[in-house]
Amino acid sequence: MTNRNTSPSRARRPMVAGIVCLAIAIPAYRYLGAAPKKNVAAPAIPVVVQTAERRDLPVTLDAIGNVQAQNAVNVKVRVDGQLQQVYFREGQLVHAGDLLGLVDPRTYQAQALQAKATLDKDQAQLTSSLVDYTRAQKLAAAGAGPTQTVDTLRAQVAALRAAIEGDQANLDIAKLQLSFTRITSPITGRTGQRLIDAGAIVHGADTSGLVTITQLDPISIQFSVSQDELPAIMAANSKAPLTVVALTRDNNQQLASGKLAFIDSQVNSGSGQIQLKADFANANGMLWPGELVSVRLLEGTINGATVVPATAVQQGQQGSFIYLVNANNTASPRQVRVGEVVDGMQQIISGIEPGQNVVTAGQFRLTDGTKVSPVQPAPAAATLTGDGQ
Repeated sequence: MTNRNTSPSRARRPMVAGIVCLAIAIPAYRYLGAAPKKNVAAPAIPVVVQTAERRDLPVTLDAIGNVQAQNAVNVKVRVDGQLQQVYFREGQLVHAGDLLGLVDPRTYQAQALQAKATLDKDQAQLTSSLVDYTRAQKLAAAGAGPTQTVDTLRAQVAALRAAIEGDQANLDIAKLQLSFTRITSPITGRTGQRLIDAGAIVHGADTSGLVTITQLDPISIQFSVSQDELPAIMAANSKAPLTVVALTRDNNQQLASGKLAFIDSQVNSGSGQIQLKADFANANGMLWPGELVSVRLLEGTINGATVVPATAVQQGQQGSFIYLVNANNTASPRQVRVGEVVDGMQQIISGIEPGQNVVTAGQFRLTDGTKVSPVQPAPAAATLTGDGQ
């Protein structure tokens, strides 16, 4: 029987060696089996790009205005009587001189005839007195008649002439009163609501009228601007009346174009505003008295201005800046000095030149040197040209 004497230390060596080999093999396996990482370039950021342009830029001032009629007349009855007939419809366009109503004229026709009869009677008496006066003068000159008769007839002729002048005045008044029975329109305009019905008894002392007629063409718009704008407005208006454009409240439609006609003599001390008024031709009736509209005052034009969409301009710690798109489609910021904003276009006084491409949307993801993918802007809605902001 053979005794095997196995040493404990020799028995553990193969196990320890195996563990060490496994520990070395696992990292090696991982290193050999994993694919090496590659440096992948960041994708280009899509941005909307537009080109800076050179154009004439109108300098404008926007306000809210109130449309006002230049004339609104309450047509009243001027004589007493019964309103026999009304000749207009409510809301009708009437012209100066058009017949609106008729008051019973018979009383005034009779008064005119009476005044005419008195005038004719006195004229006949004057004719007879002149004959007698002429005869008496001849007799007195021949010594065949007294001079007292001449003096009496001379006074009688003078009195009749004065009476005839009074008769003529009374006849004119009677005719004038008769003409007042015909109620006519004093202006061209649109009638309002009828305030008196046919058949009603009217008086010249009545406070209410038959109808109010409002002139629509031409028409005015009153609006207010800040007192800070007054020096520029006064300077520009001294050369020629400034153009004023009336727009709908949403600024989407031009209603009319007119000229600045009035600058108030005082600034409102409470609001710091000054009132202006512009006159407009309104043949198409687009402006209506009492209407609120947007008003655009054209102060002048900046010729050959460099402009970009206003959305291109960003604000930073050092002021306004714009991202330019370089030839290799990378973005770089550029500090700019800005001017007026008109119809969404920003005037650039310095910093970029016409023809350079600028980012107008998507700037929030950009830094200096960022790769960009230019995208064309969406078609813009048609804007009002030549009228400014």
